[in-house]
Amino acid sequence: MVKATATVLGSLAATTHAFLAPMTNKCGPSTLRAADPSTDLPTGTAYLPTATLERAKASKTKQEKVKLARDGSEIWADRETFAAKIRSGELTWEEIDGDDLDVRLKWAGIFHRPKGIDTEPGKFMVRFKIANGIVDSEAMRFYADAAEPCGAKGAIDITTRMNMQVRGVTLDEACRVSIESYALGQSTLQSGMDNVRNLVGSPIAGIDPHELIDTRPICTAINDMITGTRKGSTEFANLPRKFNICVSGSRDDFAHTHINDIGLQAVRHAATGEVGFNVALGGYFSIKRNAVSVPADLWIPPAEAVNLCHAILRIFRDEGSRVDRQKARLMWLIEEKGLEAFVDEVAAEMAKDSEAFKREPAQPEPADHFARRDVLGVHPQKPGSAKSWVGVHVPVGRLSP
Repeated sequence: MVKATATVLGSLAATTHAFLAPMTNKCGPSTLRAADPSTDLPTGTAYLPTATLERAKASKTKQEKVKLARDGSEIWADRETFAAKIRSGELTWEEIDGDDLDVRLKWAGIFHRPKGIDTEPGKFMVRFKIANGIVDSEAMRFYADAAEPCGAKGAIDITTRMNMQVRGVTLDEACRVSIESYALGQSTLQSGMDNVRNLVGSPIAGIDPHELIDTRPICTAINDMITGTRKGSTEFANLPRKFNICVSGSRDDFAHTHINDIGLQAVRHAATGEVGFNVALGGYFSIKRNAVSVPADLWIPPAEAVNLCHAILRIFRDEGSRVDRQKARLMWLIEEKGLEAFVDEVAAEMAKDSEAFKREPAQPEPADHFARRDVLGVHPQKPGSAKSWVGVHVPVGRLSP
């Protein structure tokens, strides 16, 4: 959802910080193998336990071989170098290592798009990671300014995961846009390949008269944990496969928790009335299988949302398949372990990181009749506001500058 001003982003900072508080026992660099000398960060591979690393080495998949040869996160430091050398004539995009060009640059949110009716070799797409999809007018102008010089091949896309994408740019411009997006409160890092993809929340968060909870600060807190507050974090930069998380703020479930690896479904605690989340796990789409998420029989308060995601990501990173890409999503690991055993392991991990964590079963959904609303059209905002919100259909998400 597009906001007209930047004030919405700033107002969430204090609330977001509160959701990060339970994280007290995260793995530190002293337990890791090596650091990338160009960034002083441990690589994503360095976080893998020995058994996981051995499975990755035994894998015949191209992706695992590429990650072991050079960690995807190491490309982050190359963006300035690529841009400067291309502009000075010292380098062309064709001279860049093929695995860097077609695989590792995706860790920086830069995708080579050589084929298609609206692209050509040497043109790139940049994907912005925007927690809960909150953008403002300044960001929209930034995207337009990046796409407009590209002529007919320049375009802006809104994705199904609330990303924004700019298409048709050259590699030096893609690197520049990637770096400068941080000043807008965004990032392109970790938006592709074997990373946690964009955090999806309610498209009408904060202004919905029927919401149970505002999903924006929770999505931002989870995203900050995963991405190092948008600067790039290597702890979960070498997952077995991509990973999707969403947070739903109302009974409408506009975030679609049934098709995400982790889905947080807003519901009140039956005894206390506190709004928290029932947890759903394992939903995903692929060319081989479509799986609907399964209820974990676990309820968490909002303050444990980051802890929950951190615990599940640790398990998935360390124990997910490195052999078969089609069986490397969370649902396959859940089925291998059994749902109850998997949730037991998650709860044990959460208890390590949060002294306040108390395991509670899923809470009952309201029993009264409910009809899911249509997000499109003109609707009044929360009581007390004279404003309305407008849901607009954008065919295939395509915008032009």
